[in-house]
Amino acid sequence: MEFVEFIKTPMVNSVILRRPLTVNMEGTLCVTGHHLIISSRSGKQEELWLLHSNVDSVEKKLTGSGGVMTLKCKDFLIFHLDFQLAEDCINVSASVEALSNIDNNTLSYPFFYRPMFTIQENGWHAYQPETELNRFKDCSEDWRISYVNQNFEVCPSYPQAVFVPKSIDDETIKKAASFRHGGRFPVLVYCHKHTKAVMMRSGQPLTGPSGKRCKEDERLVNSVMGMGKRGYIVDTRTPGMAKMAQNKGGGCELDAHYPQWRKIHQPIERRHTFHDSLIKMIEGIYN
Repeated sequence: MEFVEFIKTPMVNSVILRRPLTVNMEGTLCVTGHHLIISSRSGKQEELWLLHSNVDSVEKKLTGSGGVMTLKCKDFLIFHLDFQLAEDCINVSASVEALSNIDNNTLSYPFFYRPMFTIQENGWHAYQPETELNRFKDCSEDWRISYVNQNFEVCPSYPQAVFVPKSIDDETIKKAASFRHGGRFPVLVYCHKHTKAVMMRSGQPLTGPSGKRCKEDERLVNSVMGMGKRGYIVDTRTPGMAKMAQNKGGGCELDAHYPQWRKIHQPIERRHTFHDSLIKMIEGIYN
């Protein structure tokens, strides 16, 4: 696939850019594979480089022989572009709309970006698991780094290196992962320096309607608790939703097998509720 297939008009002169709280700018508009660029070429005003992937919607309005293209962006910015010719407005609008809706991730800008400076450090190595664990020296005596998820074989949504209790071997972790939704076995995400209290995260257990259990998972979860200590399992679903999930193969930790833990339900809204709220907020901004 070539980006040129989507670009009907690559360059237009005498385009006026209008945006809130900014002086209007007249300049040349260029459509590239990843950016919409507007430059006054006067040196007095900065260029506008707008990623197509940041465009949420494209609207056009023809006015006589010309036209206005309105770009509403995902960061809530709004740009108005005035064209002298209606044909240019139609072509650029169609180009931006097509380029902003390409689903192939390998065609996105990060795969094409070439820095104009010398890279001093490999960003993939900026945060090393060993260094991060050393930040919690008071907790490191009870935890270790496990590479059980090397090549993402155990859990595709976890990193390759995770923090797990020292007393738990990798074979136990693999079996516990098979008992958790998506393979998301319990891993350390936070450790308090002074109290050594920890926070872990995991997917729901696959207890199912018959109340299945996994001794390896029980051992992993219960190993965090010392003698006489208690912890909380926070379920972000309502009891009703958790019950429905159990009937479909999911479920909750059974109290009898996790005796040092108290389960509490602290439901959060599902993603469609947040999406509806975002839509209403955007409508309020645009109106």
